[in-house]
Amino acid sequence: MLERIRSFRFAIHGIALTVQSQHNAWIHLAVSVAVVALGGFVGLQRDGWLWLITAMTLVWSMEVLNTAIERLADAAVPEIHPLIAQAKDAAAGAVLVAVLGSGLIGLLVLGPPLMQKLGIGL
Repeated sequence: MLERIRSFRFAIHGIALTVQSQHNAWIHLAVSVAVVALGGFVGLQRDGWLWLITAMTLVWSMEVLNTAIERLADAAVPEIHPLIAQAKDAAAGAVLVAVLGSGLIGLLVLGPPLMQKLGIGL
């Protein structure tokens, strides 16, 4: 049981490290808070929350994984190496794909109820 608690603590530390060391993680955090607030404001229903939570989970997972890849790459090869640069670029690209897809999901889920709430017709 203690091992499970300890491993959970390591996972929390990894998330905290990502937020502390990655500027984009702060942006993801601000957007996540805004999305949750907006979902509450428009009275989002269960299905909408499922989509938004899935999208935010994907972005956060990719950002944490990107941080892990960057740290491992820097530890393994401290000097600049083209393959390491490509690996880092690919990991950052995965985050971008997740962000773009999640942004689209956010627009599709939150756009219509927000427009209705604000009285803006299509």
